[in-house]
Amino acid sequence: MKWNWQKAAWPHFSFEPVNLDGLEREFLKASGVLQGAFKHLKDDDRSELTVSLISEEAFKTSEIEGEILNRDSVQSSIRRELGLQTDTRRIPPAEAGIAEMMVDVHKRWQEPLTDKTLFSWSAMLLKGSRDLMDVGCYRTHSDPMQVVSGEPGKPKVHFEAPPSKNVPSEMKKFLMWFNGKQSRPTLTRAGLAHLYFVSIHPFEDGNGRIGRAVSEVALAQSLGRPSLIALAATIEKKRKQYYEALERNNKELDVTDWLLWFGETVVEAQAQSISQIEFLIAKTRLYDRLAGKLNERQQKALARMFREGADGFKGGLSAGNYMNITGAMSSTATRDLQDLVEKGALTRTGERRHMRYYLALDGIGRKST
Repeated sequence: MKWNWQKAAWPHFSFEPVNLDGLEREFLKASGVLQGAFKHLKDDDRSELTVSLISEEAFKTSEIEGEILNRDSVQSSIRRELGLQTDTRRIPPAEAGIAEMMVDVHKRWQEPLTDKTLFSWSAMLLKGSRDLMDVGCYRTHSDPMQVVSGEPGKPKVHFEAPPSKNVPSEMKKFLMWFNGKQSRPTLTRAGLAHLYFVSIHPFEDGNGRIGRAVSEVALAQSLGRPSLIALAATIEKKRKQYYEALERNNKELDVTDWLLWFGETVVEAQAQSISQIEFLIAKTRLYDRLAGKLNERQQKALARMFREGADGFKGGLSAGNYMNITGAMSSTATRDLQDLVEKGALTRTGERRHMRYYLALDGIGRKST
């Protein structure tokens, strides 16, 4: 079997541009909506959204690779990297490393992509790793760089990358292509950049996470600003499809199928980010409308519900949840919740022990039936 990099025409990918035109237009239209919505946020909300999106991306890009990090530590580290107020908790190396890399991507998107930049991302990402030979540099081992699954002794090889000795020359060509004048539309360039990078698989570890960061840089450079879209979070939701799409396109140089999948995923990610902005705007309006009208228990419960984000409190808030969050007695919880419904802060569904409460946010979230 020949892999894409073994083809005579490598690294010249082919695709059908007309198949992508609709997605490119949809992306540009949604980008305008996203930017307009972002401008309507207050400064504090912009900072909150930026921290939230970068934190979720850091957490999810790691989860795609099977690494589950401490969400609070990631967010605390990102706030620290952005110069925002945070706690003084001790951050583990893995959480600190991914946070540092993601903030660096957010800050330096305008700069040309270089070996030095990629090496620094590798060093950040793999901070604290003790079982790797090559950190902060391209891989040098003589063993084949393979993506495998299955039981030990019976591995299934999904892809084999170029030998380590070829990586420096392959990356030189990749960086020349990435930094060169680009006439390709935004989604096309970002999708090609990701597939091209992971096909070389230049690092001993972290190729997927760095490859997705390269896509983020490509999107930002085309837009002229950080994209602030939930790309990794969207990919993680369909992780199996992501790996299948990459595998379908690592043996040939016609990558129309991959670019369609990638483009659709980016547009989904935009929609998710727009929802988060709408959620923040609705949250601000609700708090402004209820300023001075909530008791301490109600404020605590609402804050807890808002921390769940636009998707809401899982399963809805029950009176028991309210008592656990606030320490209120049963009768007090009932009165507080009824008052929140009457004030339009919550909607209610169900009866008696099945009664559940949801945030009422200008059309966002679940409404009572």
